Amino acid sequence: MVRVLGIDPGLTRCGVGVVEGVPGRPCKLIAYYVVYTEPDDDISLRLLHLDRSLGELVAEHKPESVAVERVFSQHNARTVMGTAQASGVAILAGARAGLPVETYTPSEVKAAVTGSGTAGKAQVTAMVTRLLNLDAPPRPADAADSLAIAICHIWRGGTRARIQAATIAAQRKTIAAQRKIDAVRKARGAQR
Repeated sequence: MVRVLGIDPGLTRCGVGVVEGVPGRPCKLIAYYVVYTEPDDDISLRLLHLDRSLGELVAEHKPESVAVERVFSQHNARTVMGTAQASGVAILAGARAGLPVETYTPSEVKAAVTGSGTAGKAQVTAMVTRLLNLDAPPRPADAADSLAIAICHIWRGGTRARIQAATIAAQRKTIAAQRKIDAVRKARGAQR
């Protein structure tokens, strides 16, 4: 059983969903949230609030990985910029906790949950409600989308996440070994 924190990045509304499951089996809802920021606030304060909120949710729910919806091209450059900034904060929240982070395109998420990469928001929400056996659809849509991202990761990303986690662990070991070598070299140089 793997616990995933899914994030639908947005600057005004950022959906966060926590789901547990294994590939090919029904998933279990743990929790979902929407982190709000005020559009009139300074961008630095909005990003800081998002960073703190996501960090707290990662610490509270202790996921084994984080899945983030990948930013896609939108016609409104201002909207895509805010989404990209929120996405960066979301990816950082997982990385800061030492967790593997995977990104998925909206069509990958839709295909994983509904079977169609062109499904609409209503279809995604309906399938998330059904797949998680919920009494009512998660609201707003950002919450449902974050749960869909988490489900997508469990069903499609499990192998990728394990490979990424192994790569990160190997990189950390390499860095630690290099630090030991550097310390020994420094100590030898000081003895001369």
